[in-house]
Amino acid sequence: MRRKNNTKSKIIIISNRLPVTVSKRKGTLKVQQSPGGLATGLQAIRKEKEAIFIGWPGYWPVNNKEKRFIENNLIYHHQCYPVFIPPTEINKYYYGFANRTLWPLFHYFSTYCAFEKSEWETYKKVNQRFFQKVIKLAGPEDIFWIHDYHLMLLPSLIREAFPQSSVGFFLHIPFPSSEVFRILPWRKEVLEGLLGADLLGFHAYEYVRHFLSSVLRLLGYEHEFGAIQVGNRTVKAESFPMGVDFQQVEELLEKPSIKNEIDKLKDEMWADKKKIILSVDRLDYTKGIPQRLKGIELFLEKNPKWHNRFTYIMLCVPSRTKVNYYSLLKEEVDSLVGRINGRFGRLGWVPIYYIYRFLPFEKLMPLYSVADVALITPLRDGMNLVAKEFVACKKDNRGVLVLSETAGAAAELGEALLVNVNNREDMADALLQALEMSEEEQVRGMEFMRKRLFENDVFQWARSFIEEIKEVKKMQAHCEHRKLNEEWGKRLICDFKKSKNRLLLLDYDGTLISFTKKPEQAKPDVELIRILLSLANNPGNTLVIVSGRDRKTLEQWLGEVPCGLLAEHGAWIRRSPDHEWEKHKGLSGEWKEQLKPILKNYEIRVPGSLVEEKEYGIAWHYRNANPELSQLKSSELFDYLIEFLANTDLQVMHGNKVIEVRVFGIDKGNGLMPWLSKNKWDFILAVGDDWTDEDVFKVLPSTAYSIKVGYGQSQARFYLESPKATRNLLVELTKIQK
Repeated sequence: MRRKNNTKSKIIIISNRLPVTVSKRKGTLKVQQSPGGLATGLQAIRKEKEAIFIGWPGYWPVNNKEKRFIENNLIYHHQCYPVFIPPTEINKYYYGFANRTLWPLFHYFSTYCAFEKSEWETYKKVNQRFFQKVIKLAGPEDIFWIHDYHLMLLPSLIREAFPQSSVGFFLHIPFPSSEVFRILPWRKEVLEGLLGADLLGFHAYEYVRHFLSSVLRLLGYEHEFGAIQVGNRTVKAESFPMGVDFQQVEELLEKPSIKNEIDKLKDEMWADKKKIILSVDRLDYTKGIPQRLKGIELFLEKNPKWHNRFTYIMLCVPSRTKVNYYSLLKEEVDSLVGRINGRFGRLGWVPIYYIYRFLPFEKLMPLYSVADVALITPLRDGMNLVAKEFVACKKDNRGVLVLSETAGAAAELGEALLVNVNNREDMADALLQALEMSEEEQVRGMEFMRKRLFENDVFQWARSFIEEIKEVKKMQAHCEHRKLNEEWGKRLICDFKKSKNRLLLLDYDGTLISFTKKPEQAKPDVELIRILLSLANNPGNTLVIVSGRDRKTLEQWLGEVPCGLLAEHGAWIRRSPDHEWEKHKGLSGEWKEQLKPILKNYEIRVPGSLVEEKEYGIAWHYRNANPELSQLKSSELFDYLIEFLANTDLQVMHGNKVIEVRVFGIDKGNGLMPWLSKNKWDFILAVGDDWTDEDVFKVLPSTAYSIKVGYGQSQARFYLESPKATRNLLVELTKIQK
């Protein structure tokens, strides 16, 4: 069924599972709320935004009649549009690639990973299924919000079909370090799929950092404050810690049935005079359950005074029972619980009360409310909303949260007792501290955490993400407005035709020719020489090549072109072939001998980098080095040189994959003054690609056509995509010979 498009923007939320699940019991189809934090968060968005949902309903219809019934029910009653996935594909896509490859890898369990090509192919196929559903429902103004690791190829599919659309992606699990992520055979395809989004959201800054590192290392894209330039589009990566529906929790706690259950549990607890320790987890190897049980065992060994004084309620929700590792985990947990209860239990008391089933949130709330301690200790977790739910339920501010330092929630809940899950002593000591913590200290910590959760609830999470997508789109629109499009290109050519006295200022590397592995390989080709000769021989033109290259190279490569040359960013100028080279006054190159050993040291430390020595400058190039290492070392070298040269007349420049040192005051803008002050030009064109060309753009009159090659911040009026686009423009100008 196709949704009618209209001009009003809607949010199209796409996730593997819908917030409702379809099942069949005793021949009857039933629809019920899906479990899990993501489903709760998606439902919460509907309270504030007009949204529709696309996802798998958890059921494969046996015939068309069932399919139509499910579609009609979900669409009209829940605003959910189902993607039906055959069981054979579910096995390879969901139980296979998603949960046998991505889930363990992203949680640092690389030895659990299976790398089956057939499962990867099915993963791609199912992402295509979701895409086919999306294109049937999408309106021109809709915002797409894609969720989680099951659909990491979908952003680029949507981007290809809807180039101007607003696409967000949120990952609800950790993003691993680049060293771990690069194990994935299809790592580049996954990153390229994600970079189809305008905004990529993660629960914690740590995951943002890992993602940006992987993008740099595997695709070579650098970032500036989380903004990545992908072609002519800005993609932003940012952290958005997901919250809980704090207001709903407060309201439910006043519900008579829940209040009665809380009172009942309190009476039993106080009568029994035992403290309650609680944990709630899916039975998953990432949750650190065996490690936690071993910590409990050590606590009991070290603290016999606490025997028979607490009950640990361990609620484990069955999960992915078809995956072998989960079955093995269940056996291990059962064995550990049996061993601990057997060792320390006595008549009328066992330390661990083990519940293996799902409980809805309203059934959990009384347990959260009365528990003295919550023991939330995953080995690795994207966020862990259980920790936040426990805090939200503590209206009296009494209780202690023991939280793993590797849970995403740890970044926000700093007042909790943070533990290293793999350290049994740390776990045992934290549990003792929690049980013996004074009421005053409990209240102080809990008040801070509850205030934070109130201010950063699930609605704030959704609002901030959607608003940030809009901001990224505004930034993209602003830059798109600066593009030298067809309309502005025609205006430029028209002004060129009308003018009689033109100045053409062209950078070389990255502007007229693409960057090469080694600087000496960027020789001009026949086509470029032909273009430059045509421009230079036009009597109405004055052509100047404005470069950081040394004068000998420029003369050797462009000697046959009757143009002006500016070398070493203005240290040397040659006004025309009839003039001698002129050196900037007062220049000396003696200082290079002191810097050469420093740069040579970095040449050795960063394989693939090289030092280029000029007459009055010296540069360290790192275009061919490992992107991650070179980014780190270039920042290190730049900072060192800034400090080292602080009281000298030398200037450090960080250009496009190069760090260069030159005498202060030597720049392209100053170097061009002999031309800019010579005539009253009625047309000026300046084209350059990096920040050294900004010195040119800023000295030009506002009427000049200043163009940056490549996307990004600039003082230039316009931008072009590439050196190829620059050449295309210049070819059009060569057709005007007067």
